Amino acid sequence: MNRFQSFAKASLATLILTTGSAVFAGTANDVLPEIKAIAAKPEVIAAVKAQNGKGLTLDAIKAMDSKWISAAGGLPEGKAMMESPVSKALLAAEKAKPYFTETILTDNQGANVAISAMTSDYWQGDEPKFVKAWADGKGDDYIARAKKDESSGAVVSQVSVPVMDGGKAIGTLTIGVNVQALP
Repeated sequence: MNRFQSFAKASLATLILTTGSAVFAGTANDVLPEIKAIAAKPEVIAAVKAQNGKGLTLDAIKAMDSKWISAAGGLPEGKAMMESPVSKALLAAEKAKPYFTETILTDNQGANVAISAMTSDYWQGDEPKFVKAWADGKGDDYIARAKKDESSGAVVSQVSVPVMDGGKAIGTLTIGVNVQALP
């Protein structure tokens, strides 16, 4: 049994404990191929490469993160990001699946490149969804433990994969998966 199958079983057990006796047919692991396919789209790779090409420093990213948090996502940069072609493409991919809830594309430092909805912060680089999927530049898949989203009531797991270019991780893609809506 690979580590993802083990994790999926553990997640399901946790889900049963936290949501009562409800058992869902699918797991977040089941949609991993779909999420990897989105991360491999040419427009996704191009957007991450373009962001990485800007050469933003971590200090500049953290400064934007502070502004972003203070403005509660109301910055013009956030609104422009949501209007970008790649954000719109990610939103369309999200809306095509009833179990996808939120999409965040990041660069090689964890800064937002594209988002389907306004995020609470700009820099994901200090969060497990980025750290685990980035895997020190090697890239790895990461499925966060499912938990109940207080605002929506849905049980959501964040699934993160590396965005790869020529066998090298260049960023990450995280998609929230509503495990209650899985087929």
